[in-house]
Amino acid sequence: MSFSKQLIKWYLQNKRDLPWRNTTDSYPIWLSEIMLQQTRVAQGMPYFLSFTKAFPTVFDLAKADEEQVLKLWQGLGYYSRARNLHQTAQFIANELNGVFPGSYNDLLKLKGVGEYTAAAIASFSYNEAVPVVDGNVFRVLSRYFDIETDIAAASARKEFAALAYELMPKDNPAIFNQAIMEFGALQCVPKSPDCSICIFDDSCVALQKKKVSELPIKSKKLKVTNRYFNYLVVEDELGNTVLQKRTAKGIWHNLYEFPLLETDAEKDFDFVSMRVQEDFFREHSIIGIEECNSKSIIHKLSHQHLYIKFWKIKLKETIVNGINAQDLKTYPFPIVIHNFIESE
Repeated sequence: MSFSKQLIKWYLQNKRDLPWRNTTDSYPIWLSEIMLQQTRVAQGMPYFLSFTKAFPTVFDLAKADEEQVLKLWQGLGYYSRARNLHQTAQFIANELNGVFPGSYNDLLKLKGVGEYTAAAIASFSYNEAVPVVDGNVFRVLSRYFDIETDIAAASARKEFAALAYELMPKDNPAIFNQAIMEFGALQCVPKSPDCSICIFDDSCVALQKKKVSELPIKSKKLKVTNRYFNYLVVEDELGNTVLQKRTAKGIWHNLYEFPLLETDAEKDFDFVSMRVQEDFFREHSIIGIEECNSKSIIHKLSHQHLYIKFWKIKLKETIVNGINAQDLKTYPFPIVIHNFIESE
């Protein structure tokens, strides 16, 4: 039996029942693919269900306020995905009358849609014979065929896409794409796959050569930067607080946070209290400063590790335009700040 026939047979017996698989409608397929970038299905599923409930059509998503979109996305990370999603929904609703582009090449022109997402939508919605190449596909093909190409190399995607296209049954590309991704997610997993129960245990070259743990080869290591955030959680006599919006490009763009003192290393109480009085609340009388967590919360992003401390600052006077505890919970926050607010 050929590789693709065996793979599809396995898929039909083992596939998960996922809501975006029961349709050819581009909208939920697009939504799921954007959400599942850098995100496991188990984590993404509740968000998909929340979004499709809040925004049943691309028109509903287009009409939504960006803050509402970011609030629903809260905790899923990589927030540029949510902003691009919202802008693309507006483009499709307003410029294309709610109809998604009908081909791989046209889908690529949408904001936030790369080669992988365009291939997924084109094959699942329109049965276009275009292969998906994601981490799962790199892993399955590199192991099965013992391909030592560095998947971090610019040319790797083209090489693997050509191989996947060759293997793909042209009359049913959608099921092949679904099958190879599912196989990578459930069976040919990154670490310690159970090769003894694999359908390819007699034909996988990496298994025969005892190279499964070595493939795929990925050389480029991301340089991780450490950053040190001190959040100043202000409270006045009415219990109101202060927020600011992160408008600069970079992490958490357009999300809200408490006033931030960023330092070059972890700082002690004396340093923070001095900076608070000198640089932040000169016009106010500070009653007290309290360190909420003596040990920094380490929040890991793909290219940055954030060491976060929260400091409570009690003010004597009333804050002009202060935000009360009830309204505070309606703002979209990075998940680490959301969790702090919920724990208070």
